[in-house]
Amino acid sequence: MAKEENIIVGLDVGTTKICAIVGEQTSKGIDIIGIGVAPSTGMRKGVVVNIDSTVKSIRKAVEEAELMAGAEINSVFAGIAGSHIKGFNSHGIIAVKERVVRGPDIQRVIDAAKAVAIPNDRKIIHVLPQEFIVDDQDGIKDPLGMNGVRLEARVHIVTGAVTSAENIVRCANQAGLTVHDIILEPLAASESVLTPEEKELGVVLIDIGGGTTDIAIFINGSIKHTAVLPIAGNHITNDIAVGIRTPVEEAEKVKVKYGCALDSMIGKEEQIEVPSVGGRPPRSLSRKILVEIIGPRVEEILTMAEKEIIKSGYEKLCASGAVITGGSAMLPGLIEMAEQLFNMPTRRGVPLNVGGLKDIVNNPMYATGVGLVVYGTKAREKELFEVEGKNIFSKVMSRMKEWIKEFFF
Repeated sequence: MAKEENIIVGLDVGTTKICAIVGEQTSKGIDIIGIGVAPSTGMRKGVVVNIDSTVKSIRKAVEEAELMAGAEINSVFAGIAGSHIKGFNSHGIIAVKERVVRGPDIQRVIDAAKAVAIPNDRKIIHVLPQEFIVDDQDGIKDPLGMNGVRLEARVHIVTGAVTSAENIVRCANQAGLTVHDIILEPLAASESVLTPEEKELGVVLIDIGGGTTDIAIFINGSIKHTAVLPIAGNHITNDIAVGIRTPVEEAEKVKVKYGCALDSMIGKEEQIEVPSVGGRPPRSLSRKILVEIIGPRVEEILTMAEKEIIKSGYEKLCASGAVITGGSAMLPGLIEMAEQLFNMPTRRGVPLNVGGLKDIVNNPMYATGVGLVVYGTKAREKELFEVEGKNIFSKVMSRMKEWIKEFFF
C-alpha cells in the first residue's frame, strides 16, 4: 500500500466526465496507481450547473480511484476550465533599491505587473511569469542576485469567475475532499503532454474536451497566450444525434466506434448499424453519411482554434507545431485535418514520463488528470501549499509570492 505522504491526486472536473487520477511520488518519478472515471451530469461547458449531481459524480470517481490505488483520498488538486476563463499579458516595472535584485524585489515587480483593474466578480487564478528584464537586458528567467537599478517583469494573468471557482471547491468539499489548489486545465495538461523542448521552441496546445476547447501557447519555455472556445466534442455528438435521428447517448457510442473526420480514410461501401428513437428497430446507414456530419463540425472547431492562434500573434513562432489532446483528440482523421488547416506539424498529446498504470493513462482523455498530478508533485516539492486550512482563495493569493520557484524550477 502506498504511503499517504507520497500520494498526489488530480481531479479533472469535466463537462462529460469526472476523472480522479492517483499518483505516487517515488525515487524514479511519478507512478500512476489509481484511476477513477464517472459520467459528469452536473456540468455544462466546464461550469457547475448542478451541485448534487457533480458531488455524486466526484464521489463515484474518487471511490473507484481509491479502490484501485488501495489508498484513502482526502485532498486533491482540482482543474478549472470554462468560457469564463480569461487570460491576458501584463507588464510591471520597479526600481531596485540596493542595486542587487533580491527576493522582495521580485515579489514587488510581480505585484506591480498584476496591479490591474479586475471586476469584483472575477478572481486571479494564476500569475505566470514569462520573463524578467534587468536594465534593458531581456530574456532573463530568474533575476535573483543580478546587479541592476531597474527590474521589469512580463507576466500572463489568468482570471476566472469567482462563483465558478467556488462551486468546484464546494462540490469537492461536499464530497469529503480538501482542495489544495485550483489549476487552469490547459496549464495542467501541458505538464503531462508537452516536452521542455517543445515549450522552448514554441508550441500550441489544444485541449478539445466535451464542453470547451482550451488553447495555450508556449514560447521560450513560458506561457504567452491562453483562450477558451465554447465548442467541443459534445457539439459533434449532438450533430450526430440530430443528423441520424438517434438518442444522444447512442450518438456518443456511434461517434466513438465509427466516427471519422475525413471521408478519404473510410471505405465507400461501409455500412453501420444505428439505434433508432422510441423503440424502433435499428437501421443500416452508410458510414459516409456519418463522416459528412462529423467533418464540418471538426473543421469548425479547428478553424476557430486557428483564428485564436492568429489573433494571439504567435502563429509564426510555434516552430514545434501543435499538440492536440483531450478526449476528442482520439477521433480518427482529426490530427490529419488539423495538420492541413494549421499548416504546421501536429501530433496527438498523451501523458508522458509517468510509470505505474502508464498503459491505461496513455490516452488523451487522461492528459489533464495526469497533468494535475504532475503539477501537484512539483508544488509539493517546492512546499507551495498548506495542508491545513479551508479557504482556497486565501491560498491562491498567498502562493502568488512563490510563482518564481514554481515556474522556473
